Amino acid sequence: MTRHLPRLALLAAAASVLLPFLAIFSAALQPQSNLSPGLDWPSDPQWGNFADAWTTAGFGALLKSGALIALGVVPLALILATLAGYGLSTLQVRGRGALFAFLMLGMALPYEAIVIPLYYEMRDLGLLNTQWAVILPLIGLFMPFGVFWMRTHFASLPKELTEAASVDGAGSWRTLTRVLLPTAVPALTTLALLYFMWAWNQFLLALVLIQDPAKRTAPAGLGKFVQQFGQNIPLLSAGTLIVIAPIVVLYLFFQRHFIKGILQGAVK
Repeated sequence: MTRHLPRLALLAAAASVLLPFLAIFSAALQPQSNLSPGLDWPSDPQWGNFADAWTTAGFGALLKSGALIALGVVPLALILATLAGYGLSTLQVRGRGALFAFLMLGMALPYEAIVIPLYYEMRDLGLLNTQWAVILPLIGLFMPFGVFWMRTHFASLPKELTEAASVDGAGSWRTLTRVLLPTAVPALTTLALLYFMWAWNQFLLALVLIQDPAKRTAPAGLGKFVQQFGQNIPLLSAGTLIVIAPIVVLYLFFQRHFIKGILQGAVK
């Protein structure tokens, strides 16, 4: 019995994740007149609920805007986090320990505390009500974790790699791009997926810094959708599945790299 406990624990964990999704999916296919759908599969699935939710909430524009924000954040944040992590772990930078400790303070800073200053800053820069008003703050907010992640990866690599590259006459840039980056594919893939998920799920900044509903993220649009159709559980469930679908698809596509990166970081 004892040897089966890990398997039972994994099954229980899987069930705790899958059952809510099945409940939402079942609710999304119920007739819109059903205000209290359960886990029962509907006898006549209403697939049209997804089309109704898409049209009513304007998810086409919201998904496009959310994708622009996420795709604007991820590449820039990855580049900056990689360069900073490499510099703080490998290069002999004066005061790098103090600089890293100061940067880590950002992980303890709730971004809700800086929303109002960000609003006036974006207004003064003329970026208010544009996707850049969300992209630029998110890049800064994501930096502490990204630098910590990449610094941990580079610091865990054998010093012989950089020493051998130095002996061969490679400079810092060539060492990074030709020697260290090929080893960082799992770490970069995991970080990119986390960045995309966090940017895609952004709610508060998009709600405050963008007044045009069509330029906000999908979760922000879903929040307004809840206000209008909060009692229409099937339609609300269909909208929820539309919002989370891109994250699920990306995870399924990159799950091997994601799990490898997580395990690699855990082992290190």
